[in-house]
Amino acid sequence: MRQGVRLGIDVGRARIGVARSDAGAILAVPVETVARVAEGAADADADVRRILELADEYGAFELVVGNPLALSGRATASTDDAIAFAGRLARGSDLPVRLVDERLSTVSAQRDLRAAGRPAKRQRSVVDQAAAVIILQHAIDAERASGNAPGRLVPADEGPPPT
Repeated sequence: MRQGVRLGIDVGRARIGVARSDAGAILAVPVETVARVAEGAADADADVRRILELADEYGAFELVVGNPLALSGRATASTDDAIAFAGRLARGSDLPVRLVDERLSTVSAQRDLRAAGRPAKRQRSVVDQAAAVIILQHAIDAERASGNAPGRLVPADEGPPPT
């Protein structure tokens, strides 16, 4: 099991949930919800920069991005969006970026928040962070079980060029 802090990232159309692990790679915890910047906006890379600032702040050695496949395993528009965002992260940093399967992470996060008594109206601000926690914890647990780094490494040239 590789030691060190990782950031988990749940890419959404409007918001990006961020979580981090402890240095011992045992537990994932929520960090922040980053506003997603629209393509073509004046500061189109502000979201990527904020995530990389968080990576630096926490001393992360790796970024783990959720890959939202359909239940069938097929790619969707959200899959393409997450892969493109992961490519932007890979181009903007020297840190390795890994894509991991995240099917149903947001649904699980919403269910967990409801079970904890958080009303649906109050979930919006934290559901992306909760999904990022689920993504990262799954990646940590998978690595511990298999001995291999989870998912697949994203090359810096994957996805469209930065805006």
